[in-house]
Amino acid sequence: MPLRDITGHQRLVELLGRSIAGETLPPSLLFAGPAGATKRQTALAVAQTLNCLDLRRVTDASGQPIADACGVCASCVRIQRGVHPDVVIVEPGDTGAIKIDQIREVVERSAYRPFEGRRRVVVVDEADALMAPAQNALLKTLEEPPSLSVFILVTTRPDMLLPTVRSRCIRLLFTEPGTEEIDVEAREIAQSVLVHASTTTDPGRRLEGAKELLAKTGQGGAADRDQLSAHLKAMASLLRDIEVLAAGVDAATLANPDAKPALERLVPSFKGDRGLAAFSAIDRALDALDRNSGVKVVADWLVLQL
Repeated sequence: MPLRDITGHQRLVELLGRSIAGETLPPSLLFAGPAGATKRQTALAVAQTLNCLDLRRVTDASGQPIADACGVCASCVRIQRGVHPDVVIVEPGDTGAIKIDQIREVVERSAYRPFEGRRRVVVVDEADALMAPAQNALLKTLEEPPSLSVFILVTTRPDMLLPTVRSRCIRLLFTEPGTEEIDVEAREIAQSVLVHASTTTDPGRRLEGAKELLAKTGQGGAADRDQLSAHLKAMASLLRDIEVLAAGVDAATLANPDAKPALERLVPSFKGDRGLAAFSAIDRALDALDRNSGVKVVADWLVLQL
């Protein structure tokens, strides 16, 4: 199943396709979300795209290239059938757990060059079944994966993973089919930056907030722009809800109802003209990212406008 056939997760699919096209795909990924959210299928679609023999390239609405697998070449078919030598699926055994021996084996295999593909992909399905020793055995590899290997952890319960494991992976949040995608991690960062901006007018302290917006970015490539874009879109969603609360509109229309108490505390700071100016600044920042502006420059500029 190519990326284009994954339904309900357009933003995530485009992000993955752009990252592969730009050769900026993080080597350690965590796909988290409820059962039935096509996480495993997406992981296999990534593996197909990385190893497709007839790779397709299209452009998104902003003109950035997106890579996708053809879905029909020998490599794609073998990955879908689970018989490609460079795509390894790790699953719980008869005991319902993933043990350290299973992880040691794939870690050892990942140290070698792919047998016939461009990249070796290790998909750990039901990663919450990893026993603690197995998780610890993964740590160093997740932090410094071999150059031609990608590790994707798939789970419905990321809280069962050790914090040290979660911190070494870029997390992508999948939602149930038919529901709006909410990047909880991006929203938490955006909310923290808004709180910071509401408590200080000092430019130097404002710039400290930019460091949060740049969380999990690196060299400023396409994947980093996508990461910052996710934070900014989450911030725009929060600001929209603040205006809803300030206007006394029915709270049932909130996009982030679970964040209502925190948003109510931000209403005095961002209602009215300041909120509108912040919206405008986010739009300009997103436009700058689409034009390949540097992520640090955009983040620094934005926090000074809030």
